[in-house]
Amino acid sequence: MAYERVLLGMGNPLLDISAVVDDEFLTKYDIKPNNAILAEDKHLPMYDEMASKSNVEYIAGGATQNSIRVAQWMLQVPDATSYIGSIGKDKFGEEMKKNSKLAGVNVQYYEDDKAPTGTCAVCVVGGERSLVANLSAANCYKSEHLKQPENWALVEKAKYFYIAGFFLTVSPESIQLVAEHAAANNKVFMMNLSAPFICEFFKDVQEKALPYMDYVFGNETEARTFSRVHGWETDNVEEIAIKISQLPKASGAHKRITVITQGADPVVVAQDGKVKLYPVILLPKENLVDTNGAGDAFVGGFLSQLVQEKPMEDCVRAGCYAANVVIQRSGCTYPEKPDFH
Repeated sequence: MAYERVLLGMGNPLLDISAVVDDEFLTKYDIKPNNAILAEDKHLPMYDEMASKSNVEYIAGGATQNSIRVAQWMLQVPDATSYIGSIGKDKFGEEMKKNSKLAGVNVQYYEDDKAPTGTCAVCVVGGERSLVANLSAANCYKSEHLKQPENWALVEKAKYFYIAGFFLTVSPESIQLVAEHAAANNKVFMMNLSAPFICEFFKDVQEKALPYMDYVFGNETEARTFSRVHGWETDNVEEIAIKISQLPKASGAHKRITVITQGADPVVVAQDGKVKLYPVILLPKENLVDTNGAGDAFVGGFLSQLVQEKPMEDCVRAGCYAANVVIQRSGCTYPEKPDFH
């Protein structure tokens, strides 16, 4: 089977606790709209407050896991994808396992005895989401788990690897092991800038992984933060995309490609010193439910075509299709079958 376990993701599996809140709630917990941060002590009471809301929903999430689930859904080929991360031995962890099995993803979770399964507060205001992640068990992932023969076999089997930048805060050693394996075996290694705080406060570990990245995904805010942190003095997303694609590479087998989404504006793809813009599918405002998982879904759709070696245009089109489906639903969820041709 050509696509068996072709794509492997590694990341922080989190249960999304999603609720519609108001600006007052954001102010109370010092949350900026449309951002993604790690929880501090001042945020901890908000999880219970959100859980008590009548509109609360629990959805299996975590950026990489979302992308892998969407890729699996778009591919409609059994057992094409695998995922590794750390959960707790609890109700939420069981829920996550059940959810992943249903999605058709082959998951190999490390199960931590002490910490509860990680959660992510998804605060929805006017269709836009702001994320506050309480990593808990997700933060306990160790490279020893990755090195176990049954898990390393997934690395050996895969030809494409995708890791959201959020995992840089947890296990840079695991990322390095996979990155080096990909470079040595001519495989495709991909990461996401994921959030402004990753580009700012985890710059060193991000820089260490960068030479191995064959594809860099991100959105316009993350790209501009990356530019500022690197002293590039430009806010022009197309320029930044080119500059990222031209940073040094560990292996010459693949030239780096940068893919930057910009909400309703065109997707920027930079390769070979040139930029191409791809329009997105515009959605009437009244059809927008929430943007939670839109970027993850874009990557999932993109990867579903990339692993089939489809041209760039098809990859971007599939990414836009998947993102369009997800923003019309709550969280990173989708109908039973994709309608993508």
